[in-house]
Amino acid sequence: MTVLLDARVPRTLERLLHAWARPEHRGARLQAWLFEDEAARRDGEAVLAGVGIEARLRSAYKPLVHAFLEDLDVGALSAARIRYPVHPAADERRFLLEAYPLAAMLDGVEVTFEPGEGALAYRIRAEHRDGSVSEHLVFAPNRLVSNHLGGTDLCPTGWLEVTRRAGGAPDVDEPIETEIEEVFRKAVAAVASHDWPADEPYCERLSIAVDIAGIERRLPYGDEVMSTREALHEDLYFTLLEGFKHRAGRALDDRRLQPGQIVPDVRAGEGEARVRVAIDRFGAPRDPPRPRQGLSSARQALSLLQVRQELASLPGRRFEGRSREGRPIPGLYRPGSRPPILVTAGQHANETSGVVGALRAAGALLADPAAHLALIPVENPDGYALHGRLCEANPRHMHHAARYTALGNDLEYGPDDPRAEKGARLQALSLSGAQLHVNLHGYPAHEWTRPFTGYLPRGFELWTLPKGFFLILRHHPDWAEQARDLLRRVTERLSAVPGLAAFNRRQRDACTIHAGGAPYSLVRGIPCLIAPDLRSPAPLTLITEFPDETVLGDAFVFAHTAQMETVLAAEAAYADMMGASV
Repeated sequence: MTVLLDARVPRTLERLLHAWARPEHRGARLQAWLFEDEAARRDGEAVLAGVGIEARLRSAYKPLVHAFLEDLDVGALSAARIRYPVHPAADERRFLLEAYPLAAMLDGVEVTFEPGEGALAYRIRAEHRDGSVSEHLVFAPNRLVSNHLGGTDLCPTGWLEVTRRAGGAPDVDEPIETEIEEVFRKAVAAVASHDWPADEPYCERLSIAVDIAGIERRLPYGDEVMSTREALHEDLYFTLLEGFKHRAGRALDDRRLQPGQIVPDVRAGEGEARVRVAIDRFGAPRDPPRPRQGLSSARQALSLLQVRQELASLPGRRFEGRSREGRPIPGLYRPGSRPPILVTAGQHANETSGVVGALRAAGALLADPAAHLALIPVENPDGYALHGRLCEANPRHMHHAARYTALGNDLEYGPDDPRAEKGARLQALSLSGAQLHVNLHGYPAHEWTRPFTGYLPRGFELWTLPKGFFLILRHHPDWAEQARDLLRRVTERLSAVPGLAAFNRRQRDACTIHAGGAPYSLVRGIPCLIAPDLRSPAPLTLITEFPDETVLGDAFVFAHTAQMETVLAAEAAYADMMGASV
């Protein structure tokens, strides 16, 4: 093991109280914006009030949403007209997206947004049920920060404002670097300054362990949550991945880079923050235990052991790939008289509903001797195991560190090597001759942010907000007509799935308001993207995108039911299209 950084960073709230909760500051008025939860901020206000300082401690993260939760009388509102900042150094939708999911939270309140000026503040015109009107200004503390790519990002930051200081001392109105910003900066700098090997992979595992206070707050809409620790995980992972791409001279959207496994593990702490960055070796594979569940009623991700057992219970020929850490990638092939299809899940291993959906669908299909199926329920077992380990501390976080293989690349973009993870998929296509690949995926069930590199997840802006159950259909150019026909037939069946239309409508409406539009088509209420693409050997690739990352319980059952129904719909539609007898 090589330790690149082991540091403790004082908690900003404690430093603030140490500096200002003094008798000589009595009579001052203090406002500060911090990455702290409401309880900690209120406790800090009480300490300051005890020495005669009028204080208000606010959230630096998603300040508009916090203002409606903490400062405004939402029950008295009938309408809210909000002018959001449009800053030249940020995406024009940045602060509109940062206001999510306010429109959905304020049930019964007419909420409208309109672009404003570059000043970093939201302006609210609130209309009340008694006919009165009030105006509010909500400061959004941000600063320009040099990034790891040689550019600059407009990022949320801490801020301190002090007026009415004793003895005529000058006012204070300035940004302050909070401990979470400092932890992020130190970790990225430690990795950037290390002397990495010239060839990929650069290491087996790069571990970033952080213990830190912060915000973890469920919101009164859907699966939405505000979590600074989850945001730090996301920003550390993708920033370090981008840094390695930049070092290798690759484009940011290149998913072939194999730096090794990058693992930020951000956990709740108290007092000062601690950050430790180290280069580790894999060690013996550890698959976290999970309770055995019935497939149709599974309320969380299955264990890898149960996945293998469920697969072993199905009829067919076995084949197997091997992961970077040495885990098996089991698959199944069962020939039949119907046109063959390939079903896969777990390519991005933090998207877990497709695994259950694939197994449920396979069980139903293989009851018919005519069904012709190849199946790989977990293509990326190393990522799947990592996701399980990270969920032990934070079960409701997205954990995109588990998205790619232990080599650090997106499985689909890996080498066409039978010894790599993609080899199992290539075996399945060769065995079956499938021309339709149903590839089950998911995406975040709540907002995805990267606050320390500009807020929006760079390169994944389309996926920053949940928008319902989404379909992507890729096709070889000469299969365009079949692709449109398949999409029409699949969405017709999915439109009858109980609750799916209402679920999609609710998420789509909230997303459209805060994203400023809808960059996709609707087919029977299902958001869809269809495009020619030659990356897959199969001429038709139907990709599901259910907002499943972080969902548990009934929401998880709903997710894997929709995944199962898509497989069944696609198999039936494809067989009918190709003229097979049923």
